[in-house]
Amino acid sequence: MGWEPVRLAVPRTSGRADGNLVHSGVARLIASGAAETRVELVRATGLARSTVNSHLDALIAAGVVERGPVGSGGRGRPAHRLAIAPRAGVVLAADVGVHSTRLAVADLGQDVLAERQVALDIADGPEHSLDVLTKHLHDLLGDSGIARDEVKALVMGLPGPVDPRLGMPVRPPIMPGWDGFPVGDAMAERFGCTASVDNDVNLMALGEARALPPAESPLLFLKIGTGIGGGIVSAGGELHRGSDGAAGDIGHIRVPGADDVVCQCGNVGCVEAVASAEAVIRALRTEDGGPQSTEDLARLLRDGDATAVRQVRSAAATIGEVVAMLVHFYNPKRIVLGGLITAAGDDMLAGIRGVVYRRALPLATRNLTLVNSALGRSAGLAGAVVAAIEDVLSPDGICRLMLDTPQSRG
Repeated sequence: MGWEPVRLAVPRTSGRADGNLVHSGVARLIASGAAETRVELVRATGLARSTVNSHLDALIAAGVVERGPVGSGGRGRPAHRLAIAPRAGVVLAADVGVHSTRLAVADLGQDVLAERQVALDIADGPEHSLDVLTKHLHDLLGDSGIARDEVKALVMGLPGPVDPRLGMPVRPPIMPGWDGFPVGDAMAERFGCTASVDNDVNLMALGEARALPPAESPLLFLKIGTGIGGGIVSAGGELHRGSDGAAGDIGHIRVPGADDVVCQCGNVGCVEAVASAEAVIRALRTEDGGPQSTEDLARLLRDGDATAVRQVRSAAATIGEVVAMLVHFYNPKRIVLGGLITAAGDDMLAGIRGVVYRRALPLATRNLTLVNSALGRSAGLAGAVVAAIEDVLSPDGICRLMLDTPQSRG
């Protein structure tokens, strides 16, 4: 497993709250490990003990929550530890990259039951790509002994602009043939569950933010790979997607002095075209060879190749100028860098950090932390799992779940 259980967002409850809202809040607190006893649930929700007990008993009766081993409990009678029942349901997560994809099956308590990385070229188009993903996900379910009707939600991250309400990519520059394809509907039909689609960096940002204390947000996540993308998490721990899902698409901010560099989006001078891993690779290629992939570039950086290090530092300076502007605009508490070349060494991090602290004003940087991702390549999967579980344990989702557990079916 690549990450520990992370925080789930909990809907606000009150003494007069709708029953499904209370069920949702109680289940999410248990699923994220934030409250594992009745006493802790009362403290966390602020509801009366009788209200918490009645809703918790309903969740236990429906087979959503189970009593675990007895804990120490401090003074008085030892308390049973509460947990989401392993067979209450599972979720599927897919972090789709340009050339490879990471898949996971997790239960509602965030235990990852199976995980796999598969080769997938998204240039083959959506129909073929989704067929490949569907096969591998079915294999993961079969290998784990999980029936299809146990799947309650699927969340997929794609490397391009996505309209999350419609569940489809919108003119993605590096995904030929995917524009307007109903990915969410297609996967929902294949697995008989709710299916959501989001930008991959949004899910990375969500996973990273929820793995950290709440005080580390607002958070800005930057992925530097074949393209450059951003994900924004608010101080309350929620993704900011904008009105059409385009928030954070920073790779197409124009940088000065690059008017002769054409980007895949059709514009010129985009930071993605000038300073992404793909741009660095192009600059390093020669007639005799050079790196052909991000993995090759990462290998050169780990080996300390002077030419590769110099090109990455130059790219970092360019990205740093854009990030400094974003610091003034959004004033994040934490900026996180992700992507293979950021994990291969500190040159990208040091270069961006140096420009940001030099260019941004002290008020915006005095409490700013700028670091590499703590979750690394697992960030996208962690975010997808969190998003899927929150969907299942939402007020509407938990109503369906309590009607569809083995106990409720008799």
